[in-house]
Amino acid sequence: MNSKKYTISKKAKELGFQLIGYTNPIIKQSDKKRYKVFLNKNFHGEMNWLNKQYELKSKPKKLWKDVKTILILGINYAPKENPKILDYEKNKANISVYARNKDYHTVIKKKLIILQKYLDEKFSIKSKCFVDSSPVFEKALAQYAGLGWIGKHTNLVSKKIGSWFFLSELFLSEKIDADNPEINNCGNCTSCIESCPTQAFDSEYNLDARKCISYLTIEHKGVFPMSLRKKIGNKIYGCDDCLSVCPWNKFSEITSEKEFFAKKTLINPELKKFLVLKECNFNFFFQKSPIKRIGWVRFMRNVIIATGNSQNKDLVAYLIKFLDSEYPILRGACIWSLKQLIAIKDFNYLKKKFVSKERNSYVKFEWEHN
Repeated sequence: MNSKKYTISKKAKELGFQLIGYTNPIIKQSDKKRYKVFLNKNFHGEMNWLNKQYELKSKPKKLWKDVKTILILGINYAPKENPKILDYEKNKANISVYARNKDYHTVIKKKLIILQKYLDEKFSIKSKCFVDSSPVFEKALAQYAGLGWIGKHTNLVSKKIGSWFFLSELFLSEKIDADNPEINNCGNCTSCIESCPTQAFDSEYNLDARKCISYLTIEHKGVFPMSLRKKIGNKIYGCDDCLSVCPWNKFSEITSEKEFFAKKTLINPELKKFLVLKECNFNFFFQKSPIKRIGWVRFMRNVIIATGNSQNKDLVAYLIKFLDSEYPILRGACIWSLKQLIAIKDFNYLKKKFVSKERNSYVKFEWEHN
């Protein structure tokens, strides 16, 4: 490693990045082809930007014409305990590990800005930074740079720290020697595929996002398919199951980044706590959190479905109020969830009371088909 590369990497480590690698701004044809197959099968669902951004993703120089090297950085966010155990606590709201504190985009961006300033002042290297919000082919680039390999669950896996880490990139204006790519080390293991509650993997290395709980609870704006509602379980924002079972996580260590420590209010919270969360209080409660971006309506849709899976009849009183919600999607979710928790005679009583005044065709469908 030359002195400049060593110095830059040392600074990145000081800022808290555990994984550091360099690669050329070129995407392999095999990766472009695999991505195109993903799009052609419509596995991206409602994430239309993935299709629109194909050209930019596959040609980094179109994103920034001056890029000569891409610096890939990984930062650990591993939890204290395996979140898989929460799957069995039906009265608890299961929130993906990465979303239990401050938005990682903000946390990492601050570090990248410091690194950018350092590169400019010390080496006159100009740069552009990206944190999972721009069309960067980051997992493929990370494998080229030796940070890890794309596992069968389509996430990156590292021999050093497992799979609990965020990626970010600095496009650099100067040529720096590329690192050696990492090889695939999944072997015959299929634990991640077998662990998926909704069988979202079309095959190894191929995820149908439309069935993925992370996609459904975060990106999907509409109604959950009836066939997947029970499989969502108690998950109200994201899903970590395929990461949780990866054997390479035996090498992970609890994150040292304080802003990634779970907030007390988001450690195993009761579903009841969110059933009473009012729309006017949502933004304040989730300020600086990635959960804020999905808004109260989508969040409550998730909570209501999880409540239907709780087997807790004590939550019925909290659910019923949503039958009068101004939002059809919440009324519909509530109907399904109530059907899971109350006796048929009680459900039919509510149906008789509410269906006659219902004007929304979707909500009527929920009444008639539950």
